[in-house]
Amino acid sequence: MHMERTTNTTRYVFVTGGVLSGVGKGITAASLGAVLKARGLKVTIQKCDPYLNVDAGMLNPAEHGECYVTKDGAETDLDLGHYERYLDIELTQASSTMSGRLLRQLIDDERSGKFQGKTVQMVPHFTDAIQSAIMTAGQGSDVHIVEVGGTVGDIEGLAFVEAIRELSGKVGRNNCIFAHVVYIPYLSTSKEYKTKPAQMAVRELRSLGVMPDLLLARTEGPSANHIVGKLSMFGGVPPEAVVLLPNARTVYEVPLTLEENGVDEFVLNRFGMQADTANMKQWHDIVLAATTKRDHTVKVGIVAKYLDNEDTYFSVIESLKFAAWNQEVNLEYYWVDAEALEKDGPDSLEQYDAILVPGGFGSRGVEGKIAAAAYAMEHNKPYLGICLGLQVAAIAGARKSGLHDANTTEVNTETPDPVIYIMEGQEGKESTGGTMRLGDYTCMITEGSLAEKVYGAREIVERHRHRYEVNQKYRDQLEQAGLQITGLSPDGRLVEMIERPENDYFIATQAHPEFRSRPNRAHPLFDSFLAAAKARVAGQS
Repeated sequence: MHMERTTNTTRYVFVTGGVLSGVGKGITAASLGAVLKARGLKVTIQKCDPYLNVDAGMLNPAEHGECYVTKDGAETDLDLGHYERYLDIELTQASSTMSGRLLRQLIDDERSGKFQGKTVQMVPHFTDAIQSAIMTAGQGSDVHIVEVGGTVGDIEGLAFVEAIRELSGKVGRNNCIFAHVVYIPYLSTSKEYKTKPAQMAVRELRSLGVMPDLLLARTEGPSANHIVGKLSMFGGVPPEAVVLLPNARTVYEVPLTLEENGVDEFVLNRFGMQADTANMKQWHDIVLAATTKRDHTVKVGIVAKYLDNEDTYFSVIESLKFAAWNQEVNLEYYWVDAEALEKDGPDSLEQYDAILVPGGFGSRGVEGKIAAAAYAMEHNKPYLGICLGLQVAAIAGARKSGLHDANTTEVNTETPDPVIYIMEGQEGKESTGGTMRLGDYTCMITEGSLAEKVYGAREIVERHRHRYEVNQKYRDQLEQAGLQITGLSPDGRLVEMIERPENDYFIATQAHPEFRSRPNRAHPLFDSFLAAAKARVAGQS
């Protein structure tokens, strides 16, 4: 059966959060989009972030997690990674809206005389800008999902709540659903879930003029159904509009939970829409792969510097998981402090089956990452370098060839052998946002290389986020160390991939392949990396 639509109107689902942050609004929004997409609807999705930052490029990853990069080079919140993985789509700048960007445009318009001397105010000017961004991002879709960041009641988020309230009046209340994600804490002393914080969160939302249609209640474990009755009564929604979301075995189980609870039917009925029967097979397959124990276990050491927040490397970890599922191995990953390696040496890496060096900025821990790359070369450990992981491998190779002071100018501007140097035109922009090589770039791969074998192609496209490049003046020294440049930009100026053929598996990319990995389609680099680790484990057993 093909989906039937009665009008060409875009419908909107606004996802807000209450009680506290970090309750899973992003995964909930992405999961809802996945279920609606599984029913044949065209779904778009967007994150509205009340931060006064222009984008996420300058946010501290230790506090906010990874900076996710879209194909058109937008530096965004990590929730866009959830959106892309769950909906299997590639998003653009339109799907990431931060207060700072809108405010900057508003001020620029005022300075250029666009408002003709009128007083520029939060309402209606800023709220209109928010609504315009939402409607632009949702153009052409059946359902546009909008996640409002933060927690209802936050001062910086008030304009966004007002904007979606106003927008519901403009497009028709029957074309909008307000979904409020709340948290239900559990008191171990009395052994009960308490709904009062959620009730207060709903009351806060209602006091701002937004009446929730759907309540999604997050709990740490299975909860009693009496919670549904209480939330229905005090939240002002029917019982069928209350959905309990206990912690899942894997976050990829959430689409199944929403579908089993009839959330998709609720949305369709509310909007008066018809759609195909939900095809959830891929989600059942993904959950099965994620929860099945395998015969072999691979241990991956991730040599990192941002260890305060695991979300800093969220897409890398997810990509490793997807590859492990595809290779049918259990994955154990361990954080290796790059600074500790710098101090104590790399011998602790012996315990891992494979070594991964992810991206990063700044000088801290770089020597430890160089040591990790050198260790992988010398001990034939499967190695995958991502962005900075490629640069430290090049430095390690140059030092191996005899250039003992080789370095990156990011660490030492006076190095006599700048194997890694600043991109042309980037001098002086090291601490500024949005000025790096960002988004999709094409890479031409050398025939007969490991890269060609991994990708099964000679021309690929990957996303980037970096400012420094490999200095090809040192190609001969790299080759003396056994490293080969096997991926270049189409004009041959920029190094995209290097590898070491004498190792069983040693490859590094200047790009961020983790941004294009999907739960049902492991990225070739991560997949081949785990395959090499699996072969190593099997050979030792």
